[in-house]
Amino acid sequence: MQTFVFLFPQLNFSAPKEEAYFKMLGPDDLRVTGDNENKSRLKAKEKKSRLSLLMTRSGSHENVSPEKKPAAKTTNIPPEEALRWSDSFEELLSHSGGLETFTQFLRTEFSEENIEFWLACEDYKGTSSETKLISKAKQIYAVYIDSDAPKEVNIDYSTKAAIQKNILRPSRSCFDAAQSKVYSLMKKDCYPRFLASDMFLRITNRKAPGTMFRRRSRSCVFSERGEAAGDSSVWL
Repeated sequence: MQTFVFLFPQLNFSAPKEEAYFKMLGPDDLRVTGDNENKSRLKAKEKKSRLSLLMTRSGSHENVSPEKKPAAKTTNIPPEEALRWSDSFEELLSHSGGLETFTQFLRTEFSEENIEFWLACEDYKGTSSETKLISKAKQIYAVYIDSDAPKEVNIDYSTKAAIQKNILRPSRSCFDAAQSKVYSLMKKDCYPRFLASDMFLRITNRKAPGTMFRRRSRSCVFSERGEAAGDSSVWL
């Protein structure tokens, strides 16, 4: 038994009487329409799943470092060891606890994509397999470089255009220019703020510069009659 569906558009009273006001759809028409809708839903679902997977991998540093290191506990870092992080930015990143603490600091500034991108590039350059190199290049591009990337880093147009050109046949130096720019940004902008942050001061048992306060003291200025003047305030 065949099923028919009648679709009634909005009536147009000015149209001729002979004009049909409905369209009849048979089972074959319904089947085609349903298939098209199902395909659209599946494509949207697959695209959303891929994007979610990339963001999850990026956020958890998966495929960023060949050796997954557990998160360092900043409370267990000796103050004298943490103080060495202020010697240089390179010293900070070379220490596992320093790297983790700096990453936590960048999260508070909503800019953790910079250190994650830098780490991904370090891992990428150390990849020996050509197959994995291409796969990682596409992942880095999708997560950090593409205009619709979930964690797009701030690089100039010419650098991005060069990566777009070379991404089809990526080399190990494909992301070098972008990595260098992001590294310079962190060193000149983020690193000084990190050293002055409460997070770093707490780990090193240091205090932030004290605020100015007033202390009452008696003035040594005398009036013409030789009487001492009243109290005055001195800023220290």
